Amino acid sequence: MNTLLHIGFGNIINTEKIVAIVSPDSAPVKRMVQHAKEDGMAIDATQGRKTKSVLVMENRQLVLSALLPETIANRAQAESGEINEA
Repeated sequence: MNTLLHIGFGNIINTEKIVAIVSPDSAPVKRMVQHAKEDGMAIDATQGRKTKSVLVMENRQLVLSALLPETIANRAQAESGEINEA
């Protein structure tokens, strides 16, 4: 069954399609986001706020979120029933 994850401001994604959740601060990620925007493969879910995390999806789309990567990861783990032991 598909598990949905709230990524802020009423935006929800399918957790089974997430490959990675990364911070947008590094130069390679910034280039990746720019190329995705140019190719129409970026989904901006920030509602005009600063992008704090980039979700890389299975189909090579990028989802931009205004939530921190840790927040999204914690929500995903809570949804799946996993407990972070770190």
